[in-house]
Amino acid sequence: MSAKASGAIRHLAAFAILACSAVIASAQQSAEIQALKVQGNVYLLTGAGGNVIVQVGDQGVLVVDTGLAQTADKLLAAIRKISDKPIQYILNTHLHPDHTGGNDVIRKAGATFTGANVTGNITDAALGAQVFAQDNVLKRMSAPTGKQAAMPFGDWPTETYLSQRKQMFFNGEPVEMIHQPAAHTDGDSLVWFRRSDVIVAGDIVVTTTYPFIDVDRGGSIQGEVDALNNILDMAVAGHQDEGGTYIIPGHGRVYDKPDLLEFRDMMTIIRDRVQASIKKGMTLEQVKAAGPTKDYDAQYSAKSGFGTKDMFVEAVYKSLTQKK
Repeated sequence: MSAKASGAIRHLAAFAILACSAVIASAQQSAEIQALKVQGNVYLLTGAGGNVIVQVGDQGVLVVDTGLAQTADKLLAAIRKISDKPIQYILNTHLHPDHTGGNDVIRKAGATFTGANVTGNITDAALGAQVFAQDNVLKRMSAPTGKQAAMPFGDWPTETYLSQRKQMFFNGEPVEMIHQPAAHTDGDSLVWFRRSDVIVAGDIVVTTTYPFIDVDRGGSIQGEVDALNNILDMAVAGHQDEGGTYIIPGHGRVYDKPDLLEFRDMMTIIRDRVQASIKKGMTLEQVKAAGPTKDYDAQYSAKSGFGTKDMFVEAVYKSLTQKK
């Protein structure tokens, strides 16, 4: 096969996966769970509330995020269609219930095998799969003794990491959880499948609406931009800027590096516009009225909920004016 023909095939393959991911993104809130093989050992499952990622191989199954609680049984059935191997690990990108609500069901359906290079001090395989997250996720999901916890106990991580990253080797490839502080929350993790060349961004990246910056849980616009720049540093574009490293958002279609570059630029431009308005002494309502997002509203502004232009501008404004 000639180099020209080979390049054309890679271009078509890249186009096909992005086109397919755009189609299945429209089914995000549907009753059915749909699956797409991204590349390597990595699959994307949609329809569970938030994007769910599954890595499969001879050792078993690793799941990134678990969707909403009410879709957990359907999600489990969809995972079983991809692989009947034991579910050994669940990695949570952050704490929100559209990404952790199925933890308990998926965890109980799994099993931990002692002796694997990523297990801790586990003496009872009946505990099910291990659930990993950055330590701030557990802190925000749980509560001090005598207080009401924010999330059900069964959804809490069973293992956390405090350093900048957590590394493991599973199904023949290195897998890294990389903490992104003060981004969408203060407990965000990127999950990088290094051999498959796939980065799971969680809600740091959302392609269907403006992203939700959870200021009350440590999120900030500057942390978002920093995290996006980190992903861009990790990603490599494919032939003629198509394909290469794929980035899976918390909601919506799969991105490649040029897609993410446009998203980062949008976030940076809006940050700078709001910051300039703050320096002029404008109030939040005045900033909203000035329309710092108007170039992007047709593509990103939701009709209601967290992804509206007003909620996004408010979060950006608050994160830029709050006391450090």
